[in-house]
Amino acid sequence: MSLVWQADFYKRPQANINEQVVWELLICDATRSFKYVATCPQSAANSSWVAAQFELAAGEKLPDVIQVFRPQSLSLIDLACRSLGINVEPTRRTLALKQWLQEKQYPLILDQPPPVPLPENLWGEQWRFATLTAGDVETAFSDRPIPILHIPEFLKPINLGLASTVSVPGVVIYGGKQSMQLARWLQRVNPVALNYIAGTPDGLILAAGLVDRWIVATFADPEVAAAAQVYQQRKQLSQGLHFLLVQPDDSGMTYSGFWLLQAED
Repeated sequence: MSLVWQADFYKRPQANINEQVVWELLICDATRSFKYVATCPQSAANSSWVAAQFELAAGEKLPDVIQVFRPQSLSLIDLACRSLGINVEPTRRTLALKQWLQEKQYPLILDQPPPVPLPENLWGEQWRFATLTAGDVETAFSDRPIPILHIPEFLKPINLGLASTVSVPGVVIYGGKQSMQLARWLQRVNPVALNYIAGTPDGLILAAGLVDRWIVATFADPEVAAAAQVYQQRKQLSQGLHFLLVQPDDSGMTYSGFWLLQAED
C-alpha cells in the first residue's frame, strides 16, 4: 500500500517576535495519526530545506506520494520531492490537512484567476443536462470501452451513502470530431466540478486543477437557465455529486470520457 502524505509550505499569517516572516511546513497523513511541523525564516525557505525536513519527518521510509493543494507551495515541494524520488500529486482533496489549517486558524482562501474560455479547437458541437440514478453511475458504462474513465473510489455513490434511486445530475458534451481531443484535454486539466453560474449571460464553469476555471458554455435562453437551476438543485440532493460525459454524438454507440465530480474548495 502506498504511503501518502499531505503537505503545505507557506508563510505564517503572523510574523515572529522579531517581526520576521516565518515559513511553516505542515505534513500529515489522511487520518492525522502522523503529523510533522517545522518552521524556518524566509531566507531559508527553499527546496533543499524542504527536502531535508521530509527526510527528518520520514525516518526510514519516505512517502510514495505527497499531495499539495496550494499553488504557491507546489513548485518548492515538487523540487524537493524530485531530489528524493517522491511523486507529487496536485489536488484540492487534502481534507485532513485543510482541517488542521482551519484549527490553527490559518486562511485557506486561494486566489482564483477569472474563468477563461475553452480553447476554440476543443469546442463541442452541442451539450445538454442529463441525469443518472446513483445505482447506475458505476454500471452505466462498465460494459463499454471508454478511453478515459474517472470514477474515484471515494466518490462512488455507495461510499457517499447515497440511495441507489437518487438522481445524480450531469452534463453531456457532444464533441463531434473533436470529442477525443476534448476528453484528453480534460484529463490533463483534472476536472473537479462543473457549476452553473447565473449572470448575463448565464454560464457553466468548470473548476479544474488547483484553482483553474474554464467557461464551458454560456446561454441566455430561459429554458436552458431553468434546466441549469434544476441541475444545481439536484446537486444539493446528491451531496454535490455530479458527472461530465464527453461523446462524439448522441448515437450512444461510442464514448470518449466520463468523470465523476464533486466540488472541493
